[in-house]
Parts: sequence; structure tokens; C-alpha cells
Amino acid sequence: MLEAEHRCLLLHSVKIVDEDEIKEIFLDTFTDVSDVCAAHLNLSFVERVCSLKGQEVMLRWVLFALFFGICASAGKQKGKQAAKSKSPDLSRGWGHSIKWVKSYSDGLAEMVQSQKPLMVIHHKEDCPHSQALKKAFVANKSIMKMAREDFIMLNLVGESGDKNLAPDGFYVPRILFVDPTLMVRTDIQGKFRDHLYTYEPADVEALANNMRKAKVLMHLDL
Repeated sequence: MLEAEHRCLLLHSVKIVDEDEIKEIFLDTFTDVSDVCAAHLNLSFVERVCSLKGQEVMLRWVLFALFFGICASAGKQKGKQAAKSKSPDLSRGWGHSIKWVKSYSDGLAEMVQSQKPLMVIHHKEDCPHSQALKKAFVANKSIMKMAREDFIMLNLVGESGDKNLAPDGFYVPRILFVDPTLMVRTDIQGKFRDHLYTYEPADVEALANNMRKAKVLMHLDL
């Protein structure tokens, strides 16, 4: 009897046989009727072995399901992070705390809806004057506060397609304001006579004053 049990356990442990094969081996081990009867009395032993095997299989499926769920969750999270990393940075360094619109048409639509003036900054990534003004712009707390709260903000590395935003030519940096009546505020200018709408880093206070003019005059015009 002990030899039969040993054979069953050994075969089960090396995964050679299934439940039916274990029972056959267990019964075939005995040659006479009395042994067979005795073997039937010990079939509960075989069933316990098979039960253990079933639990092991179930545990494997549970672990597989958990592993699959973790992998799927990690894949979704990675996909979200990848999508986020691919989304364009509309600030382009002009202030991450500012809400920037994507295009001129989007800016006009939000301007009309919000009744806030639109501020359009034309610049180039490879222009040293644009880069210098950008740093001064971000460093000025008054400008940043007004940009966040009182304006619809747009910065463009190309042209908008509206020639009204280039009243004295296409150059950078160039900053103009548009009021909710869809009129470009050509009267709000910088200090240079040859490039009326450009600013240098030292001119940020003048730019801040022009932003205040754009706010107040917008309400007076309405």
C-alpha cells in the first residue's frame, strides 16, 4: 500500500499523469481481490492528491490573472504618460502658469466669449531678441498676473495669416492686442518708431502699461 501511495505522489509531483492515470496506477499495483478492495478503501488518498493538484492549477490561474491585470494597468498608465508627453507645450517658455490658446482662430473665439482682450506675441525660437524678451516677460510678476487673469493669450512662432497683425511689417518679437470688437489695437505701441510693436527686455514695464491700456480701453470702447 505504501508503495502505491509513494508511486502516485511521485508521478503527481513530476506532472507526468492526470487524475485518471493516478487512479489506474493505484489500482493496477494490486494483484488480488483483497488488495483491490484495500486499494478502494484508500481511494480517498488519491482524491486528496488530485484535489491538491486542482488547487495548484487554480492558484496558477489566479496568479496569471493578477499578473495579466497588473501588466494591463501598467500598459494603460504608460500609454497615458506617452500621450501626455507628446502633447505640445503651448507656452513655449512664455509662462507655464498661463492658459495659452492653440491658434489665432481659437483666440478670437475665446476672446468674444470671455470679453477679454487677446494678446498676440509673435516670436522665433532661434531669435536671440525673442529669447531675451521671453525671459524678462516671465520674470515680471505684474505681466504674468495680468496674462493669467485679464487676457486671452497666444504666442506664435509663425504668422497668423491676418495681415492686420502686421501693420508695419513682419518682424519679431512683435506684440499686438485685439479687443472683443475684433479690432486690432494698432494705437497701443512700443517706444521704437521703425518697429512700433516690438519690445526689448528693458521695456517690460512699458509692456505692462500697454497691457493695462488694453484692458481699460476695451471697456471704454464697449
